[in-house]
Amino acid sequence: MLHLLLELRVHLYIDANIQKYYRLGYQYCSTFAANTTTMAFLNTLLMFSFLFAAPEPSNLPLSIYDFKITSLEGQQIDLAQYKGKKILIVNTASKCGFTPQYQELETLYQLHKEKLIIIGCPANNFFFQEPKGNEEIATFCKRNYGVSFPMSQKLSVKGKDIAPIYYWLTHKKYNGLQDSKVKWNFQKYLINEQGQLIHIFAPSTSPTSPEVLAAIAS
Repeated sequence: MLHLLLELRVHLYIDANIQKYYRLGYQYCSTFAANTTTMAFLNTLLMFSFLFAAPEPSNLPLSIYDFKITSLEGQQIDLAQYKGKKILIVNTASKCGFTPQYQELETLYQLHKEKLIIIGCPANNFFFQEPKGNEEIATFCKRNYGVSFPMSQKLSVKGKDIAPIYYWLTHKKYNGLQDSKVKWNFQKYLINEQGQLIHIFAPSTSPTSPEVLAAIAS
């Protein structure tokens, strides 16, 4: 557990809100007569944040059911087929402290697959913890955890190359619930039977935790 907490703390330090530090630094410099070196550094940070900001994809679907994504095997996953079921979308990685959650996700899927679909989305956004290609990921998940739920091809969950489905999941304008950021591997987005985002669970939240089970049962 300690190494998971350290992993998260290091990431949160690196991936902190740059504009917050800009504002704090600006206040500091205003109070102490504008240190030009500090201001130049803060302006660079601000520019850097805009450089990696995600542009809004064109023609982004308004409904989750209008998304079609590609599986690890290169087949199309049409989310419209899951109407009437809850959908749990999870960004995954094979070299993360939370990787054993694959087993819990599979357990959850086997227990509730009549009313729940899980979609794993491999991503390499956090400390390069998913370096494998699609074929290797499929083999890894099947061999080590017996994963049988759908898995998308490797994608990005943040930044300029964010996958359209993750732009939808992280922007209230589309999901109707709230703006969010994917903070680490194994963050979980739960969509209800009507295609509405209803819960966001932290990476550290077990897929078989009481709060996840209660949300699925509701």
